[in-house]
Amino acid sequence: MSGMELCEKCQVPFHIYFLERKHFMCTTYSEFGKNRCSTHYIKYDVIYNIVLGRLQYWIAQAYEKDDGELLQRPLKSGDKQRAKETASIKKELTRTEKRLQEFDNLFVKMYEDRAKEAITEHNFTMFSAKYQEEQTQLESKKQELQAKLDKSAQDTHGAEKWLSLIRKCTELTELIAPLMNELIDKIVVHQAVNDEDGSRTQDIEIYYRFVNKID
Repeated sequence: MSGMELCEKCQVPFHIYFLERKHFMCTTYSEFGKNRCSTHYIKYDVIYNIVLGRLQYWIAQAYEKDDGELLQRPLKSGDKQRAKETASIKKELTRTEKRLQEFDNLFVKMYEDRAKEAITEHNFTMFSAKYQEEQTQLESKKQELQAKLDKSAQDTHGAEKWLSLIRKCTELTELIAPLMNELIDKIVVHQAVNDEDGSRTQDIEIYYRFVNKID
């Protein structure tokens, strides 16, 4: 199976191990042991069938529902997460812009002090280099944060693109690498839990390209 399967706890890929049957096992645990992550795995055929079933479901939905109704699913599903992420980005952007303004004020003050010979040429040069380096880093960070905000505003377009990709799949009977890479961003595997009745449950989250998690 292709695609990126990640451990929910440490967000690193699972590696496949050939035991009695094929298993995906947490890479962090296999390399560093329980001090870094818990021991957990998932059978290849289990995750394969889950992903195949969910893709088959969405393909069927794409042909049964009209565009407006189906598009509301990924958009509504991501509303809460997008709002949280957007608020965090805006807060960080405000802090960055405030710090940049502080640097502008520092430069003005420093030039005034230099003109009045309140600081030496050596200190002026040293502080200028230090401030300019940090200012450059902040400008780069500001651009990255603004780009993230712009991307968040394109969610509707992303949902339409995802729907277009799903509708290209008229029938799906097996998973192939090109299709997985086109439709799925990542698969997050959680630690399995043993219930009181002795049964074992394990949550799997599928994050689709352009629309994030919608199941």
